[in-house]
Amino acid sequence: MIRRQRAVTAAALSALAVLALAACESEQGEGAPEAKSSTGTVVAPGKPGEPAKRISPEEAARLLPDESPNSADFTYVQMMVVHHRQALTMTALAPERAASPQVRKVAERIAAAQKPEIDAMEGWLKNNGGPREQAGHDHHSMPGMATEAQLKELGDAKGTAFDELFLKLMVTHHEGAVTMAAEVLSQGNNVLVEEMANDVIAQQTAEIGRMRRL
Repeated sequence: MIRRQRAVTAAALSALAVLALAACESEQGEGAPEAKSSTGTVVAPGKPGEPAKRISPEEAARLLPDESPNSADFTYVQMMVVHHRQALTMTALAPERAASPQVRKVAERIAAAQKPEIDAMEGWLKNNGGPREQAGHDHHSMPGMATEAQLKELGDAKGTAFDELFLKLMVTHHEGAVTMAAEVLSQGNNVLVEEMANDVIAQQTAEIGRMRRL
């Protein structure tokens, strides 16, 4: 709830700052004298029970919350890239080994969703200075990750045996991703990571439901 209120406040202040700036510029159109300084003001919403107040666009910008990434954001993005890549390893087996057309379709849908998500997360890392060393975190201990033995068993399976094991492992894998996404929503600070985590929760929760119905 706090993060949602922060986002709403930030959006309101940003919009008001833009409107104030536009009003200042419109006052300096053709034939108008050049202003020496900005006289635009922003009406900033007050806290619950408090009146709004007029502030400068510069003050409004300073009031915007700090959304710089913290260690939880970096940990989530770096580990989720690895998590997604394992899902792609598993889905790549389905076209040749699955018996069920529905299982092949699920695998295709998962791959189509997670490839661009990996690109988005790697782009985020690049824009924020690159990967950071993750002290105390082991990729193999991430929630939902299949073990090497399970991956080998899946790679050796075929037909209905593959379908059953694939669905079992992938449901667990998705549940782990949802757990990780929920954790960063409570611990992270960056709005873009929050958006990516919400997408993971929405998409993978829906996929879990579809897989359980097969």
